[in-house]
Parts: sequence; structure tokens; C-alpha cells
Amino acid sequence: MRNFPILAVAALFLLAACHHVEPYGPVPTQDQLAWQDMDMYAFIHYSMNTYTDQEWGFGNEDPALFNPSDLDCRQWARVCKQAGMKGIIFTAKHHCGFCMWPSAYTEYSVKNAPWKDGKGDVVRELADACREEGLKFAVYLSPWDRNYAEYGQPEYITYFRNQLRELLTNYGDIFEVWFDGANGGDGWYGGANETRRIDKYYYDWPETYRLIRELQPHCVIWGDNANRADLRWVGTEAGNVGETNWSTMPSEGQAGYAMLHYGVEDGDVWCPGETNTSIRPGWFYHETENAHVKSLSKLMDTYYKSVGRNSTLLLNFPVAPNGRIHPTDSLRGIALKKMIDEVFKENLVDKARVSHKGLVTTISFRRPTDFNRFVAEEDIALGQRVKKFTLEALVDGEWQPLTDELAEDGDGLTTIGHRRIICFPTVKASKLRFTIVDTKAEPVIKKIGLYLAPALTADIPNSGEKRSSGLHIFFSSPTQMLMDWDTEQTVTGFRYLPPQDGTNGTITHYTLWGSTNWRDWKKLASGEFSNIVNNPIWQNLTFPATKVRMLKFDADRLASGERMGYDDVEVVTAE
Repeated sequence: MRNFPILAVAALFLLAACHHVEPYGPVPTQDQLAWQDMDMYAFIHYSMNTYTDQEWGFGNEDPALFNPSDLDCRQWARVCKQAGMKGIIFTAKHHCGFCMWPSAYTEYSVKNAPWKDGKGDVVRELADACREEGLKFAVYLSPWDRNYAEYGQPEYITYFRNQLRELLTNYGDIFEVWFDGANGGDGWYGGANETRRIDKYYYDWPETYRLIRELQPHCVIWGDNANRADLRWVGTEAGNVGETNWSTMPSEGQAGYAMLHYGVEDGDVWCPGETNTSIRPGWFYHETENAHVKSLSKLMDTYYKSVGRNSTLLLNFPVAPNGRIHPTDSLRGIALKKMIDEVFKENLVDKARVSHKGLVTTISFRRPTDFNRFVAEEDIALGQRVKKFTLEALVDGEWQPLTDELAEDGDGLTTIGHRRIICFPTVKASKLRFTIVDTKAEPVIKKIGLYLAPALTADIPNSGEKRSSGLHIFFSSPTQMLMDWDTEQTVTGFRYLPPQDGTNGTITHYTLWGSTNWRDWKKLASGEFSNIVNNPIWQNLTFPATKVRMLKFDADRLASGERMGYDDVEVVTAE
């Protein structure tokens, strides 16, 4: 640990006002600083998948399916604003290749859909709605296109950049451009119906980034590729980043999970993490998920593990087939904003005496006070400096250490960055002691806060869902699960939740069989769970109503390990 004196630049501290501090290491640009200050913004997933009940379209879906009865982008913008979002990123084109604006470079777009007689433009309507509501606007353009015949050839890169130019010149200021990491695989590809592989050089990302800088010089780029963008993926879509979270990365090279999730302490470029997750299990709307919108407690947990860990939160609101955000999603998002406001409405530090001695800051109250949340912020314009710190509360004359009850790795209180929120059970203490115990350079803390979060209010109930009962589960081999009932059932679906703790055993390819007698087996479903490793959510299989006494679920392929893993399974039975 370097023995530097603590320096705080906010009015709270008023220390060393004349002390000049030089930036240390990589520092953010002004555009990265503005992005970080947004804290939370929304993803909107809405495309052909909404009407085919898929997550990844194959690219051959009929444009005639796109005909919403009540599309209202202003409703989307109002919902997102009421949920505390500062902007919206819209899926202008997902992997299926269907364009939500009338692109001049393809016929596979809204211009050939019955909606508004082919004269509609969802991107335009949402961009206008965002600006009416005071929200920033951004676009997602899938690099992978399962519709385009020349995907995988040089001609596609020209097409891709032409579409990017349309989006970045026709819809006003764009705060972020978002490129998915899913690239290459099976698709329709203009009727070829084949699998295409690409290498890491195919997209020539440096040239694409140059185009973006030219057309939208103040937007930031999110990218999951070896050419480092302005922002990085955090290695999961589950809604959390590491407790240790550095905003720096190496300038080149493919990043593994650990680098993405925790950053790299000695990285040579500023590349902070953006935590993306959905308010539902999937990214697109599925009616079967109406009962699985994330609870308020889960959303608050996500907030603490993203915004509260030196990241931003990109929270997805899928649009339903009628063209509106579902009421349950809307109410849950609004409840999140209200709870955040309630938690942080009163900074108890304002009523306390604050003193400093070296690297120790002590907050003293006139009388014992209840609190359960601590917040610290570095002035990241000067770099990220703090490596480790401790918190202690003086309770009945004794100092007690406070730890983060949401921590997973047990490494203590590490890194601060833009904002760090530490959650712990409510204590009644006369003092709190904040000690920086390890730093990369002189720490520059611009704010600290202490709060008393109220107990969560009751969650808005989900609609009911019929589930199977009397189901017995056992394994006949490491890759085969058997299920049976005491009596015959009529089944219509099966749901699989992969391991949520990152352990081995996630099933990527499967076959589900049904039988009434243990001898004659009928195949009910088979295929691939797309994107399940990055997005380990409930996987839903549906099939015609079938009478069974037993089911056999085969793991045809695992992402890793030799034994299938699961957190939960459900069988959907007919009424």
C-alpha cells in the first residue's frame, strides 16, 4: 500500500483545496464520463421474433407477420422514463436480419410489412419519442444477419456499413452503438439454409469504428470482440458484474470471462463494463413468461450488483405483439425507480460530523443511528485508484467490521470507481469508519454516503401458472434425466433452467422423449438452446398435447463438463 493522504474533491470534504492531482493511468473520455453518469438505461427488444415466439430468428420469417395493432413508441419512452432509465437502445436489426426501419439496402424490412401499409419506421418513431421525453437514443445493429445471402462474404460488410450509416445519419444524436457478440452460424441466408463461419478479422472492426467516430463523434461503442471498444460486456447476461471491477482493459486481444467480469487492474485502456440483462427471462416477449417478470427484490439486487459495482445497468423491456410494453413489466420497472429513490433519499452523512486522518474517514453521529447502505465514489476523470478498503461501525463502544452481504467471492471490499454501494444488515452505530487500505495512486474520493434502506414493499403479483405436481425425477446416466408420475398426464411443454452458479453441465443440445409404458418412446422435441451459456435463463419447449407417464430428457451436448446440470425443471400439463 502506498501511504498517500486522502483527498476528496466534493464540498463534503473540503480538504487540500489547493492540492493538484495529476491523472493516473488510463482515464475516461468526456463521452465515457457522460455515459457512466447515465447509471441506468433501457434495452428495447422488438422484432420479428416477437411474432414467432423465438429468441433468435432464422432469417426466413415472413414480413407479413409484422402488423402490430397498437404500436406506441411514446408508451415505451414513458415507461422507461418512469422506470428511471436515462435513455433507450433499440434493436434496429436483430440476427434474423429484419430491419425495423425502411432501409434502402434490403427488402427485408418494415417497408414490406402490412403495418402502416409499408410506410412505417419504428426507429424514427422511437427516436422522436425519446427526445419528447428527454431520453437519449441509441441503436443495436446485429453484425450477424441470418437473412442476407452474402453474409460471410466481403459484400456483406459493405451492406452492414451502409445500414450503419443510415442509422447514424437519419435519426439525430446517438449516445451508443451496440454490437452483439453472436456472429456466424446456421441461417436461411437467402435460401442457402446452411451454417457459415467467420473469423475475427471478417468485420474489420477498426474501419467500422472509424465510420462511427466520423458520423457520431460523441457516441460510445459497445463491442464484444478482440478490437477493444469504448465499453465492454461483463461476461454474463444475468445482471451482475464482479465486486472487484476495474474500468481498464488491455488494448488488444480476446478477453475471457475473468477479464470481462472483473476488468484488468493494469489494463492500458479505459473500457468500463456495461451490465445488460432483461426484466424477463428472455430478451423478446413471450406470453409464457408473463408470470416470470423479475421481482422488485431481484431488480434491486441487480441494481446493487451493476450500478453499485462501478458499472451501468442496461435493463431490457421487451415489447408485446400488440406493440406496447406489458403492464407487469411497466409496473415492475416503475417500482424499481421508486425503491431506488426511497433508499437514497436521505444521506445520513449530511447530519453527521466527518473527520479525516490519513487514509481514514470517520463519520460521527450525535446519537446511535440506523444504517445499512454505504456509497463511495471516486473522481474517475483522474483514473481509478482504490484497490481495497474496509468499513467498521462503532456499536456499543466496539468496532465491528461490515461486509457486503451481496458479495460472492469473499475477497473483501475491493475497487470503487464511479460508484460502489455496499449492502449490509441494519446496524445502530454511533460512528462509521471508512479506511482505504490499498491504492494504485493517491485516492481521490469525491463523495461518500450512508443510508437506511427500507424493507422492500410487497412485489406486484404475477399471473398464475399451472405447473405439474407429483413428478418424480431421477438420473439413469450422467446425461439423461428421467421423470415419471403415478398417473398418466397430458403434457404440452417442458422448461429447463440451467445452473445459475456458473458450474459445469449446462445443456446446449437436447432431445425430449415421452412414453406411457417405459418401452415405446416418442420424440417430443429436440434441438439447441440458443445463447444459453451467455444467457442462462429458463428454456421453454412446447409441443402438441401428448399423453405420457414418463419423460426422458437427454443432454445431447454440454457446454462443459461430463454431467448434465440444472437449477430447476418444470413440465407443463394441460388443463
